[in-house]
Amino acid sequence: MRKIAVVTGAAGGLGRAISKQLIADGLQVVGLDIDADGLAELGQADHFEGIVVDLMDPGAIAAAFDHIGTAHGGVDALVNNAGTCFMSDFPNIPAEEFEAQMALNFSGAFHCAQAAVKLMEGRDGVRKIVNISSNGAYNFDAFDPPHYRASKAALDTLTKDLARRYARDKISVNSIAPAMTETPLFNVVSEEVLAEAIAQMPHGEPMKPHQVADWVGFLVSPAGDVSSGNVIILNQGRDVR
Repeated sequence: MRKIAVVTGAAGGLGRAISKQLIADGLQVVGLDIDADGLAELGQADHFEGIVVDLMDPGAIAAAFDHIGTAHGGVDALVNNAGTCFMSDFPNIPAEEFEAQMALNFSGAFHCAQAAVKLMEGRDGVRKIVNISSNGAYNFDAFDPPHYRASKAALDTLTKDLARRYARDKISVNSIAPAMTETPLFNVVSEEVLAEAIAQMPHGEPMKPHQVADWVGFLVSPAGDVSSGNVIILNQGRDVR
């Protein structure tokens, strides 16, 4: 019997890599995304089910997890991967952009975790929540705008709270905080900013989605059972001082 993993933002560059990694590791993946075409493409693979859902809508999230509970009986792992970076800079950030940034990067993950924890009850083994954060939550040399940083910092705080809260229930919760990773988000910055950011990476190139997905696979696997409450930094050693 395959364990059930839910991956948010599954149709994006990083979400696809994570979904494929977990399927290869023997899990049944349920992908949540607003991109119906992207989910349909992933759905051609075995052991993948896509659910079109607006992850900025708490009601839609609740409905999706109700379906997962009915169709699959529960959840063994949740990967909160969905996110984006809006590029308006302080102090000229429109209120609606701030709200959208927090809704997708933090609130959506919060509501998914609420729903997933309920469906993890009674499942065998150590259940897993992996939150995809960012170096931008703590590295202030990078170009990230403040509402993006705040959304990811909030996500890391949620990681630590849930890790402490559910340790004795055998639910482990960790954040992975990548630096520059080659995804469609590259398209939101100028060529000059992108080139400068890549030049700061010690290997001289951005990381690849499959490299982050490998870490997700590790944490979801039995090898990750004893890791909880950690923010795992992936940046090629860029910020070591």
